[in-house]
Amino acid sequence: MTEEAGRAAEETKGNPRLAILLAMAMFVLVVDTSLMNVSIASVVRDLDTTVSGVQSAIALEALVSAAFILIGSKIGDLFGRKRAYLLGLTGYAIGALAMTVAQNLLTIIIFWAVVGGIGASLLLPAMQSLIHGNFEGAAQIQAYALVGAAAALAAAVGPLLGGFITTYLSWRLGFALEVVVIAVVVLGRGLIHDVPYTGSRRIDGVGAVLSAVGMGGVVLGILVWQEGGESVGAIILIGVIGLVGLVYWLRRRKRQGKPTLLEPDLFKSAVFRLGISQQLLQQIALGGSMIALPIYLQMVLEYDAMQTGLSLAPLSLSMFGTAILAERKAGDRLPSHIIRWGFALLTTGLLLIIPIVPRADSGWYLAGPLVLAGVGFGLLVSQLNNYTLAPISQERVSEAAGVNSAAGSFGLSFGLAFAGAIMLATLSFAFTHEAESSAVLGPAEQERVAMGLEEDAQVMSNTELEKLLVKEPQAIQDEIIRINTTARPLALQVALGIPILAGLIGLLNSFRMVRLPVLPPSGSSDVIT
Repeated sequence: MTEEAGRAAEETKGNPRLAILLAMAMFVLVVDTSLMNVSIASVVRDLDTTVSGVQSAIALEALVSAAFILIGSKIGDLFGRKRAYLLGLTGYAIGALAMTVAQNLLTIIIFWAVVGGIGASLLLPAMQSLIHGNFEGAAQIQAYALVGAAAALAAAVGPLLGGFITTYLSWRLGFALEVVVIAVVVLGRGLIHDVPYTGSRRIDGVGAVLSAVGMGGVVLGILVWQEGGESVGAIILIGVIGLVGLVYWLRRRKRQGKPTLLEPDLFKSAVFRLGISQQLLQQIALGGSMIALPIYLQMVLEYDAMQTGLSLAPLSLSMFGTAILAERKAGDRLPSHIIRWGFALLTTGLLLIIPIVPRADSGWYLAGPLVLAGVGFGLLVSQLNNYTLAPISQERVSEAAGVNSAAGSFGLSFGLAFAGAIMLATLSFAFTHEAESSAVLGPAEQERVAMGLEEDAQVMSNTELEKLLVKEPQAIQDEIIRINTTARPLALQVALGIPILAGLIGLLNSFRMVRLPVLPPSGSSDVIT
């Protein structure tokens, strides 16, 4: 290292301005999805599209990020983590800018979901690697804490900010503000010291393809199912084969001494394996919750974006507050114990929502359970990244951060897609069952209901449904409205089963974590080098 590079490194070690800029980048990443979630109804109305279409775009963005994130982490190694970070920010800015001018769903899918998703796949692992390389000791812990707090803050204010902007101004303005924040972050690029990568620079092309096919295929199959497409089983099977093939390929390349997309020895650490599995489960729970709850509030209670944001505030604010407090007050408490409490609380909170859903006539009935779930998520946000990357050496941190981010992105996209697909499938089943049992609807009406659900099953408010039924006899209108009122809560209850199941599995995993030895961040016999 030259004397000039040494001075640059020293200047950036613990630089609070760099930590703030990284936190701002994370804030935009998280608030972007929050803004989409609370604006679903407005986007559907303004673009004349469907709830399931927008829901699919949200899941697709996370899917693209998950499918390419391992490739993105390797790009950061080969071409510079700073460069990958800046390219990721650019991709995200393009997606946000497209949202400000989009006139149809296709524009959102191409630019926001695909281009923005690729941007996230570059940005997330690069950000974690840059924190690891630009900060040391207490400064590194503080930087991770600040970025984690930014994510929690975005989750906290995202629904409120997005709700206010969407209701009183325009959802497009929210995305325009994202572009402004990204521009400020890019202007601070001079503060970043790009830690050089000294490993092999050969590319594992087959591993890259298998990772994209594997993670992408599973979630794509669920999205196709959600949209009523065909060959769902075949697409998911291709994804599973891709994942199995990736594992086989990496082990084979390792035995042959050839470069791999990621180092298989990373998974020798039980701490790392459990850490990424818990990251996956946390994000499944978060993704499932954040697609089901906004749809419930906007389509069942018919809330606007501001009311939706206020109703979700107990979840987001408690998540933010807990993440901050847990980082500061953890003391000598073991991270594995805090993680166990996190999964226990988020699961309990979501379980308490189930009996409330069909009875609530206001979002505030959900406040208590959402606080419990938010505290649980906050505990997890405060601990999981540090826990997972603790046994990883500096040389392998980019790959490890990529795997960690991939687990999170895949979990988020899976939770969004699977909870959404289960919700629509349950809605279709419940609607059809109620229609066939109806003494008011004749065979002709029952057949029209079945055909309509087969072509375009989606969650609709009673107000929207009344507009579609205006030419029907009053008795038919009243009966279909009654069926819709009955079917929607059931569909949302079943959809919440996905995040609840993820929380329960995470809770069981946490008991295994408690039994593992506690490792220092480096220098341990279990550190992967």
